[in-house]
Amino acid sequence: MHPKNQQEEIASPISRRTFFTAIGVAAAALAWSYFPRHQGVQAAASAAQPAGSPKLVKIVPFTDAGQRQNSVTVPKIVKTEEEWRKQLSPDSFEITRHAGTERPYTNENPNNHAKGIFRCICCDTALFDASTKFESGTGWPSFWAPIAKENVSETSDISLGMIRTAVSCRLCDAHLGHVFDDGPRPTGLRYCMNSVAMKFAKAV
Repeated sequence: MHPKNQQEEIASPISRRTFFTAIGVAAAALAWSYFPRHQGVQAAASAAQPAGSPKLVKIVPFTDAGQRQNSVTVPKIVKTEEEWRKQLSPDSFEITRHAGTERPYTNENPNNHAKGIFRCICCDTALFDASTKFESGTGWPSFWAPIAKENVSETSDISLGMIRTAVSCRLCDAHLGHVFDDGPRPTGLRYCMNSVAMKFAKAV
């Protein structure tokens, strides 16, 4: 603070602070009179949430037959490394939690062309419908579209010195694979997934 300003502040602390306090109170009262009540409730609810509350995400549930349900907003699943390690096989853990890649042709056709959906191995979120699966010749299960855009996240990946688009489960952040623009119609996309990042739920 500049010495002159400091002297002024010391010389008249009561009058100046009282003046600005009065202005602040009046402004707050005026704002409250125009502030929508429902927004005030939402703001209060947000303020009441603990600082460490899980992030909320919107996903779309599906039956094993691929029937779409109403979207839901739920807390993102967050677990420790040890908790994931206990839940998953070593391969699934390395790929989903550390963005690894399985060897090609390990299990390219895990559903053997049966009807059903592929779910996240970590949290059961519906990811792909078997009807969108195609033979890509790459050695990894490939799909031309996710079952719902809300259920996956796509981020830039430069880990191998090239720009790729990584795909992960929106609910638990499990790494699934990558998406490329050399797929078939109708989307022209190839969602190249790791088989151990998913489990197949057969339609009944």
